[in-house]
Amino acid sequence: MHSDLVASRSADQRDSRESRNGGAQLDAVSLAIIEQLQEDGRRPYAAIGKAVGLSEAAVRQRVQKLLDQGVMQIVAVTDPLTVGFRRQAMVGVNVEGDVESVAEALTAMSECEYVVMTAGSFDLMVEIVCEDDDHLLDVINKRIRAVPGVRSTESFVYLKLKKQTYMWGTR
Repeated sequence: MHSDLVASRSADQRDSRESRNGGAQLDAVSLAIIEQLQEDGRRPYAAIGKAVGLSEAAVRQRVQKLLDQGVMQIVAVTDPLTVGFRRQAMVGVNVEGDVESVAEALTAMSECEYVVMTAGSFDLMVEIVCEDDDHLLDVINKRIRAVPGVRSTESFVYLKLKKQTYMWGTR
């Protein structure tokens, strides 16, 4: 299986390359390890090693290095509804002035799970996870809109989650 995973990569993917976080070098084996963990974050290192052609200890070292470099995280992904968060929304935010400072202020809010600077109709897109509608209203009206530089917001309340996946693989 190791040869299938590695051989399927194009020549430019086999060469070391910098990740988006600026600095971490990823080779074909590291990319294959990441793909294995995206399929099953609890997969044993011995099984990953067999799939990518490394020993269990070598996989353990590589995974730790990927974690330390911030290339990946291994976390339990929950369904917010089952753990008491009944309201989710995406909020588009328009900013006057420095977008970075507003983004930093929003990342400090525990309810803001995802903060992205964007091009288009909004300067920022922010995913919010709340306990209920009152909590959502409080976060948007009293906290997000109170951040210096926030000009306006538009909320997109989630009615039903149809797909959520972290299986985009590597390129």
